[in-house]
Amino acid sequence: MSLADSRARHDGSPRGRPRSEAVERSIIEGAMKLLEDGVPLADISIERLARTAGVGKATIYRRWSGKEELFVDVMRATEPPDAELPGTSMRDDLIALLEPLRQRGLASRSSAMLHNVYAQIKTSPKIWAAYQATVIEPRRRTTFEVLRRGQRDGELRDDVDIEVINDLFVGPMLVRAVMRPDAELPEDLAEQIVDTVLTGLRPPGR
Repeated sequence: MSLADSRARHDGSPRGRPRSEAVERSIIEGAMKLLEDGVPLADISIERLARTAGVGKATIYRRWSGKEELFVDVMRATEPPDAELPGTSMRDDLIALLEPLRQRGLASRSSAMLHNVYAQIKTSPKIWAAYQATVIEPRRRTTFEVLRRGQRDGELRDDVDIEVINDLFVGPMLVRAVMRPDAELPEDLAEQIVDTVLTGLRPPGR
């Protein structure tokens, strides 16, 4: 999936004229190179980025309205793709939703550049807020939909708040992937978390 398609999917905006995937990639990689080289995010202007990527400023502005929108795509480019939900059960969908978090944790541990990208971008309130609004919140809504379906289908107790349930699933993965860099991230971790939490959240008799 192209970066343009990804933006359209997350923000609901229609695509404009066809974009050059190669040009977009060179701009994204230029931004990541500057961050990898230790250039503070505040010092990365559109003009400097254009020079690094070998494009004109107008080329960047045709694709992004400003630095905040551009660096949301930089963040997105460093992450595993969003999960394709199997739709076979709430359990299977939850495992699929947690797996990209595990993969992101593995990637950031093995790449000093990715670790620096995350650290730098989190220092910008505007960019972090834009990332939360266009990437994190859509993912949360997807998880809420899966959990509501589980309550409706009798797979999940209906007396617990959806946001609390979401945190019970996502929280342990974030602790392992982000807050405990020494902790193991085994391949079956998402399955372990989902099955452990579901044991306490299943309706009586199930």
